[in-house]
Amino acid sequence: MPEAYRRTLTRQISQHAHSEIVGMLPEGNWITRAPSLRRKAILLAKVQDEAGHGLYLYCAAETLGTSREEMIEALHSGKAKYSTIFNYPTLTWADIGAIGWLVDGAAIMNQVPLQRTSYGPYARAMVRVCKEESFHQRQGYEIMLALANGTAEQKRMAQDALNRWWWPSLMMFGPPDADSPNTAQSMRWRIKRETNDELRQKFVDITVPQADFLGLEVPDSDLKWNEEKGGYDFGEIDWEEFYAVVRGEGPVAKERMKARRDAWENGAWVREAAAAHEAKHRARKAA
Repeated sequence: MPEAYRRTLTRQISQHAHSEIVGMLPEGNWITRAPSLRRKAILLAKVQDEAGHGLYLYCAAETLGTSREEMIEALHSGKAKYSTIFNYPTLTWADIGAIGWLVDGAAIMNQVPLQRTSYGPYARAMVRVCKEESFHQRQGYEIMLALANGTAEQKRMAQDALNRWWWPSLMMFGPPDADSPNTAQSMRWRIKRETNDELRQKFVDITVPQADFLGLEVPDSDLKWNEEKGGYDFGEIDWEEFYAVVRGEGPVAKERMKARRDAWENGAWVREAAAAHEAKHRARKAA
């Protein structure tokens, strides 16, 4: 395996795994405040799914020769990145709907082509991840539908969430192709099957009609249908904000990393106990 190919895959898969784990935080914040027992059970199951996705992806990355501990250390030190979308706060219950609908919707758009990526362990992990993410997207859209068809205040809450999450969701696809340092090479190696801009356009074309059905307005005054290209034209993304959040300057970036470091430190005794149990089990088996 070419070393550059290995490094690129390790970076991408570990970043994907980190995003699944950090992505539990904004939604986990609402488990105890969900508006009904049904909603609480669904959200709890969803957060549990995200933990499982992180596990699959860490395991896939480990096949490239990097240990779990090395990947976690890279995250905690700031050397490794995760999806910038999780550096925004979840202010209301409608944000949980917007995350499911928009954030998971963008994730699915990114991840479905990865089921055909050139590295087998990554591709196989993505099959189950994509199936579960499709349910996450549906539950988010169901929340938004309930709010949009509820009281005037609930509909305002849904619109506010759309206003705040729309542009960060478009940023999830990464920088424009012309400015992306990794897209061209990843396309040649068939790690990626579609470019950032192609995926972003597909997401907009699919999501705008969904917003229309909800009776909500996409917060983009430049948004319009382009008959010639068969898709929507949309406004310019604030790339300064994008790069600022990538640098760790997002609204709750420091809180997210503190939560992950604290969880790692507080869970040390569990890892130590599990390792001791495994060592004892192997010693007995060898005796």
